[in-house]
Parts: sequence; C-alpha cells; structure tokens
Amino acid sequence: MKKPYLIAEIGVNFYDTAKELGISPMEAAKMYVKNAKEAGCDAAKFQSYKANTIVSKNSPAYWDTSKEPTKTQHELFLKHDHFNKEDYEELCRYCKEIGIDFMSTPFDYASADYLADMVDVYKISSSDLSNTPFIRHIARKGKPIYISLGAAYLSEAEEAVRVIKEEGNNNICLLHCVLSYPTANENANLNVIKTLKTVFPDLMIGYSDHTMPDDNMAILTAAWMLGAQVIEKHFTLNKTLKGNDHYHAGDPSDFRKFVANVDVLMSALGSSEKTVFPCEMVPRREARRSLVLTRDMKAGEVITETDLMPKRPGTGINPRYMDIVVGRKVLRDLEEDTILTWEMI
Repeated sequence: MKKPYLIAEIGVNFYDTAKELGISPMEAAKMYVKNAKEAGCDAAKFQSYKANTIVSKNSPAYWDTSKEPTKTQHELFLKHDHFNKEDYEELCRYCKEIGIDFMSTPFDYASADYLADMVDVYKISSSDLSNTPFIRHIARKGKPIYISLGAAYLSEAEEAVRVIKEEGNNNICLLHCVLSYPTANENANLNVIKTLKTVFPDLMIGYSDHTMPDDNMAILTAAWMLGAQVIEKHFTLNKTLKGNDHYHAGDPSDFRKFVANVDVLMSALGSSEKTVFPCEMVPRREARRSLVLTRDMKAGEVITETDLMPKRPGTGINPRYMDIVVGRKVLRDLEEDTILTWEMI
C-alpha cells in the first residue's frame, strides 16, 4: 500500500478565523495553508464560487442549524464568496512557496476556467455529480478529476465517469462520500470503498469524510486500509467556531494523528511475501521442537516410538521425521533427554 494523498479541505473556513482573530481573510487563508502543510497534508483545497451562481436565493439549509444557524444557502454563501481569481492566484503562489499543492473546487464555469492555470487536479463536488454539462466542460481541460459521490446512486457515478471518458479524460478518482453534516459513524458506510474498487477497477478510489473526528482518527485510517488512495477532510484551526464546516472538521492535531497512523501502519504492513524474517531466526530455532529421548539408551538399541518425545529447542531432528527415526539403532550410549541428531542414529 502507498500513503494516501491527503487533502485539507479548507473550503471557506478561513473567513470565520479571520473574523475571530481580527485579521484579513487572505492572512487567515495563508495561516490555514501553513498549518495544513505542517500537519502533513499534501494539498490545501479551497472552494471557488459566487453566491448568485451557485444557489437560488430561497434554497433552504441542509446542515445542522444548531451548529450553523443560517437559514438559507444563499445567505451562507454570501458570507464567503469574496475571493476572486487574483486572490486564488496569490494563494496558489503561496502554496508553491511552502511546498503544498493548491486545489480549489469550482462551482461555476468562470471559476473552472480561471483555475485552469492554477490547479493540477480538478475537484468536483458531490453537488455537481449530476451536472453533466459542467463535468464535461471540466473534463475537456484534460486534467485529472477527483469527484465526490455524496448522496449518489452507483448509476450516477457511472454516468459521470462515462461523460469524463467521452472527452478522452481517463484520469479519474471517485471519492466515496456521505452528504450529511456531520455524518454519523454508523452512516459512514466505508465498505462502499471496496464496492467502488470492484466496479471501477481502472480508476483511483478515495474517501471524502464528514464524520466527527474521533480520538484516534480511526475512521480515516480504516478508509485508507480499505483502499482509499485519496483522503479528503474538512480542515479548521478551531472546531468551536460557528460555521457549517468547523464543528465536523479536523484540526491540525487530528490530521497529524492520521498521518502518524499511516506512518506506523506503512511500517507494520511491510511485504506481502510470507517468509521467515531475520528477527525470527533465533526464535524459530529455539522455540520449535526436536526428537528427544525419554530414557537412557545403549549403543545398538532399536528406537521405539515410546523412546521419543518432541521437545524444544529445534536444533535436532525435526518431529516430522519420527517415522524414519523409529526402528533405527542408536550408534552410541545416550542419556535420557538427549536431543537426537542424525549422527547419533
């Protein structure tokens, strides 16, 4: 197994942090990028949209309004749609400076177009899985596409893949995702990762997570163990902040736990070859058994089955050769508890 490609889904969380700390949104965004890099993430991902092009004005909330009280999607998006092409260009440059990949999910044609010179990979949101004209537009740009499958039937995933491939683009990663904020652990349904690997054997498969971070980041770790090659999770610097994507996000400490889990397991997984390791050679010799005499025997006596008992260590004749040893004569006087070797019989 390889280490997963880890995406810190910053989204628009930096706006709330900017307000909390009394700094500019750009300063906060760069703070998020820096922390994501230090936590071991491979990519820092944002969201590029304008409220008026992503949602109609009366679209109701679909999140936990006890955590994020904003009643309409349009009202929420208006709070976080201030960045333009130039802002993302600045963030892209900053990401390159500190050595982390820049990503941003486009939610309209304009952002998809201006991001073309900034991103190496396009991420398409679950919300656009059925927006096949938009998917086709992005596919034509010829760049790898990661696409989330939240609230989707398998047939919808198949249709999106077909549309992308029709444009000659075969570099696709499907991200298992549950579109519920937060996703209850019992709804994470991580086994879908295995299903996607079976149904789409030629594609990369990943996982976009919305569960509440657990103490050991076990859910993300399990997703990777089940075969997720890309892991995406919302990222925050303060899980207590009000806002749709803070309370279920992971903070730098959570992400470091997951990275540490992967490091430990990468070491422990090792090779798939079943063989004897150098560290096992001495225990193999000392803990296995040899044929040992149960009584004193004189030279010339014939060995019977009752004269033998398998005992440790394994430095003598292996018990598998019991039938060969029985019926042979001992060549010299031997004491009880002697470990037999072939030179003795």
